[in-house]
Amino acid sequence: MSSFSALRVAGLLARRGVAVNISVRAAHGHEISKQEDMSLPMYWDRKDTPLPDIPFQKALTEDQQSLKQKELGSWKNLSEEEKIALYRLAFNQTFAEMKKPTQEWKTVVGGVLIFIGLTGLVVWWQRVFVLPPQPHTLKEDWLAAQAKRMIDMRINPVEGFSSSWDYEKNQWKK
Repeated sequence: MSSFSALRVAGLLARRGVAVNISVRAAHGHEISKQEDMSLPMYWDRKDTPLPDIPFQKALTEDQQSLKQKELGSWKNLSEEEKIALYRLAFNQTFAEMKKPTQEWKTVVGGVLIFIGLTGLVVWWQRVFVLPPQPHTLKEDWLAAQAKRMIDMRINPVEGFSSSWDYEKNQWKK
């Protein structure tokens, strides 16, 4: 079977609700290695659906099978360990284990801080190497001379800049 036709078969099977994993062997071509029917119920540990459709362990050992037979009788005859073992046959995690907080927040915070740090480095690099120097109109001596000129010209004396200047004492009003 050529690689084109194997992929075509996989595509056709995928459209019908069947997942196919294709293992590639260099010398022996392609072959289908595993097939999962996605239309059948699957086991999930989820907080929003705490009772999955199927048990966690489908294939049971002899000890587990004998424990399942013992389960059919009175539960008063079962020990705590046997009850826990029966629970673990049906569920992988308890609801409390599913609700237990993870340490994922550390990864998220670390990623955000790394992103902020890299952004800061880019901004610094742009200020140093990319942006032109500040214009002379933003320097302190220029701004002081501009303010003095505005006061001398009595710019907006009612509510604006010059209204805060005392012309008799030559200082800012308090």
